[in-house]
Amino acid sequence: MDLSARRQPPTVRLRRLAAELRGLRTAASLTREEVSEQTNINSATLYRIETAKVRPQRRTLLALLDKYGVTDETRRNELIDLSKQATQLGWLQAFESELPDEYTAYISFEAEACGVRNYECLFVPGLLQTEDYARAVIAGAVPIADDGYVERRVEARLKRQASLQKDDPLNLWAIMDEAVLHRMVGGTKVMVEQLTALANASKQPHIVVQVVPFSVGAHPGMPGSFAIMDFPETADPDLVYIDSMAGELFLERDADVRRFTVIFEHLRAAALSPVDSARLIREVADRMK
Repeated sequence: MDLSARRQPPTVRLRRLAAELRGLRTAASLTREEVSEQTNINSATLYRIETAKVRPQRRTLLALLDKYGVTDETRRNELIDLSKQATQLGWLQAFESELPDEYTAYISFEAEACGVRNYECLFVPGLLQTEDYARAVIAGAVPIADDGYVERRVEARLKRQASLQKDDPLNLWAIMDEAVLHRMVGGTKVMVEQLTALANASKQPHIVVQVVPFSVGAHPGMPGSFAIMDFPETADPDLVYIDSMAGELFLERDADVRRFTVIFEHLRAAALSPVDSARLIREVADRMK
C-alpha cells in the first residue's frame, strides 16, 4: 500500500489530476486491477487517487505515467506540476483539522471557483452573512457546540467572504426564499443589520440577490438548499453541493449538474427581480426597526 498518499481536502487541481489519470488509464485500455498488478500500486490507493481522495506520491505518479505511455516531457511536467499544486489550501490550512471534511472540501472548491449560484431556503447565504448573524446561525444549528467551536466556524465563514472582495471577485448569484427574511435569527438588531447588509451587497456588480416571494406558492426550491460552482477552466466541470440534515453531498455527473441548473433557472424566473428583491429586503428591515 502506498502509505505516503495522504488524505486531504479535495481541491480543483486534485480533482482535475484525478480526471486526467482516469482518462489516461481508460485510453490505455487498462482496468484499475490490471494497473495495480503491473505496477504494485495498491488497488485501494489507486482508487483513492482516481477519486481525488489523495494526492499521489511523486514516484507513484511517475509509475502511472510510465504505465500509461505518457512519454512527452511537456505533458509529464504539466501533470507533475498539477500534482504539486493540488495541496494548496491557502488560509484554509489553519482550519483543516477543525472543520468537517465535507465543509472543508466545499470551501476549497469555492475558493477556486469563478462563480457560485446559490439557493437558500432557510438562511442568508454564508458569503453574505454578517458576523453576528453567522454566529447566531451556527450556535442555533449546533446547540451542543461550545463557544470555541462557534467562533472558529464564524471566523472561517468570514474568511470565505474575501473571495467577493478580491481584484477578480467571485461572481455570486444568490436566491433565497422570502422566509429567510422573516426568520428572527439573533434578534431584531442582528436581523436589521443583516438585511441592510444584504440589500447593500446587491448593489455590487458581481453580486445578484433575488427573493422568491411567498406569493409564488410552491416552487422547485422547497426540497432544500444547494449551490452550483462554476470554474474558470473548461477542464474543471461544474459541481453541485447539497447540505442537508442527512449529510453533505457533491454531485458532478453531467445529468445531476444539468438537473440543478434547470432548477436554479426556474427559481430565477419565479423570484422577484434584483431591484424588487432589494426593495422587499429593505421594507422587511424597516418593519423590524
